[in-house]
Amino acid sequence: MKFVADLHIHSKYSRATSKDMNLESLDKWAKIKGIKVMGTGDFTHPVWFQELKSQLEPAEPGLYKFKNGGSETRFMLTAEISSIYSQGGKVRRIHNLVFAPSLEIAEKINVALSWQGNLESDGRPILGISSIDLAKLVFNISGEAVIIPAHAWTPWFSIFGSMSGFDSIEECFGDYAKNIFAIETGLSSDPEMNWRLSQLDRISLISNSDSHSAGKVGREANVFDTELSYNGIISAIREKDPKKFLYTIEFFPEEGKYHYDGHRLCGIVFSPEETKKHNNICPKCGKPLTIGVMNRVEQLADRPVGYQPQGRVPFKKLVPLNEIIAESFGVLPGSKKVIAEYERLIGIFGTELKILLEVDLNNIKSQASLELNEAIGRMREGKVKIRPGYDGEYGKVKIFDAAEPKISREPTLF
Repeated sequence: MKFVADLHIHSKYSRATSKDMNLESLDKWAKIKGIKVMGTGDFTHPVWFQELKSQLEPAEPGLYKFKNGGSETRFMLTAEISSIYSQGGKVRRIHNLVFAPSLEIAEKINVALSWQGNLESDGRPILGISSIDLAKLVFNISGEAVIIPAHAWTPWFSIFGSMSGFDSIEECFGDYAKNIFAIETGLSSDPEMNWRLSQLDRISLISNSDSHSAGKVGREANVFDTELSYNGIISAIREKDPKKFLYTIEFFPEEGKYHYDGHRLCGIVFSPEETKKHNNICPKCGKPLTIGVMNRVEQLADRPVGYQPQGRVPFKKLVPLNEIIAESFGVLPGSKKVIAEYERLIGIFGTELKILLEVDLNNIKSQASLELNEAIGRMREGKVKIRPGYDGEYGKVKIFDAAEPKISREPTLF
């Protein structure tokens, strides 16, 4: 069965997260986006976990659905743990995803983690447990549970992060490295960047939205053609078989918040080459720059840019539909005009991901403006221009040049 899965999101109980991150809203937006399997996020939070237990019931093995409801959305039990600890004479700040095959296993993990810190303080709990001890705790509870390093290259909170990470999975997880079979690439990197590291050849690369608001679910995701079940999904990821794990859906990595180096407060943004010329120091304030993902990949890579391994799971880069509509209209993504057009197109074609990935351009052309049709075509071909993100600032994607003659913005047929 072919389906889309977004396995890393957060509930309303996480910090800096929208109040709309509840099961009903996640179900609604999963349908709009075209997502079949949603991660629950935050199963470690006591109140959220009780909501999961009260509102969901078993569906396919290891997946859940709304009780007594007609929803087609399936939920998989997922959480993110923030670990802050010392190892090798350095403070480490690592975020790891934990997947559980059942509510019973998730509850056992929660009980064990509750001895490590306060799980009520945040949907993504901050604990003093190391990645090694987290792996020991989780895998001793269940061999079916999974740990995957989250947004693996983010500077401040990730396994390979420039500010507090490690240089290898083995360094981070010790003897449990053999149990780590995947990493999450994050918004600021894509699979091609990760392919440059031979140490990741055995590792599967997954992508998820890490969404803090319901409208952003699916901005990155995974497309499978496998059994609809927890084990079906995990096996497809573990095996890296392109016949089962069809592809990942990616941001253009330059759009991520940490692609380039820089200082947001100083307005300084550098490529790795420019950073090297300045000896990693901000020319305005004299303090060290925040070293971004591209630079960190360069530090650890042992292969050239553009290296293409055989048999790896492919990927497709997308720009969110509301951003494309906004640019085609020349307005902001949150404007009423964009929302109305977005809803109209979803009503015609079914889901956002279907529009971005599958609908024939002639069909889009018959139902929308010529400029929108052109924009989607260019996106599919990767013909976009991006001002890279840096130091917590998202990059800016442009499809059309400012000086480019405008195509008719009016829909050709309503």
